[in-house]
Amino acid sequence: MNGSVINLGAPYVGVLALLALVGAGIVAWFRVGAPAAVVTAATRATVQLAAVSLIIVAVLRSWWLTVAFVVAMYAVATVTSARRVSTLRAGWPTALPIGLGVLPAVVLLLVTGVLPVTPLAVLPSAGILIGGAMTATTLAGRRALDELRNRHGEYEAGLAIGLTQRDAALEVCRPAASQALIPALDQTRTVGLVTLPGAFVGVLLGGASPVQAGAAQLLILVALLAVEAIAVAATVELVARRRLRAAR
Repeated sequence: MNGSVINLGAPYVGVLALLALVGAGIVAWFRVGAPAAVVTAATRATVQLAAVSLIIVAVLRSWWLTVAFVVAMYAVATVTSARRVSTLRAGWPTALPIGLGVLPAVVLLLVTGVLPVTPLAVLPSAGILIGGAMTATTLAGRRALDELRNRHGEYEAGLAIGLTQRDAALEVCRPAASQALIPALDQTRTVGLVTLPGAFVGVLLGGASPVQAGAAQLLILVALLAVEAIAVAATVELVARRRLRAAR
């Protein structure tokens, strides 16, 4: 086996199944969630990655297919975030924070020439940014709506002293929602010390020098910080303006 290639034999399948079952078992034993969700997530990831592996070569040969794939990722991210924050019908505004964060960042990287204008570079980079924006939007939306529900008295007190609905809501939910940035901040602060993220390893395995791999990873991490900051700010604003509401 090549030292940089995963062995796809029976041990691989066994380890995957074991890890999924261990995760589900721990969740069930300590009652920290739904064990079925762990198994379902692992199964979905297996099916989805298998499908992507079969079509990705064809996608990367065409700009039209690459753009369509990015749009599909954006749509799936919006639906996922909407369902986590609220319901699909009430949560569709999550499309705005994700798009506001990702689109300017991708355009900036391409226009300046920092990111190669090739499907091979654009597709994974856009996917990483969309995933980060989705996570930030979900965390910020859930925390903001939880705070407004749990501290409704403080919200009403703000209205009583003359604050607008938006300003009263921001006073209550903004501090909690800002915690959605903690994962991105910690990942950036500890890169190279705790983890070697995928972009670094991927570029390195692709034949680039360690310096080039580090530069690529740094670009993605800093872009993620900007994208997620925009997503969090936009999500809080939507909640404060009552455009994004909790499920009834």
